[in-house]
Amino acid sequence: MLVVVVITAVLVAALTLSVGATSERQLANASERFQALLGHACSQAELSGREIGAVIGADGYTFLRLDGDGWRALADDGELRARRWPTGMRVELSHEGRPVALATALATAPAQQQSPQLVCFSSGEATPFTLVLALGEVPMRYRLKGDEDGTLTADRIESQP
Repeated sequence: MLVVVVITAVLVAALTLSVGATSERQLANASERFQALLGHACSQAELSGREIGAVIGADGYTFLRLDGDGWRALADDGELRARRWPTGMRVELSHEGRPVALATALATAPAQQQSPQLVCFSSGEATPFTLVLALGEVPMRYRLKGDEDGTLTADRIESQP
């Protein structure tokens, strides 16, 4: 009977560690993906001479291009298509230390009626921002920062015990 209890405890511990590692990897991947896509959007804005913006929501994010009469969604099948955050992601966006309201229900709101919170200008400048991503009970967060000159940086923040 004691052997069964020990085996069960070992299996539970292994499962807990594997689920935690998977969540950490999901968080890291989401952070890296957003940073890469926003960097790509800023490069495209400079190359095309047209502003590209990002709408950040609690459920995901999407990219828009400024046309003559307003912001338009980019193609659904391109690199800058709308993306969803992993389930359980907590997102905090701020400009110069002030919280910014997140877009609601990106999947259902027409992108043409939204204005981006982050903009990559054709001049190479960008909206300065801080985006903090956290996932479930993972004991860390990622902080992405964008500067006015278009520089993007990411920091892994360990949670305090």
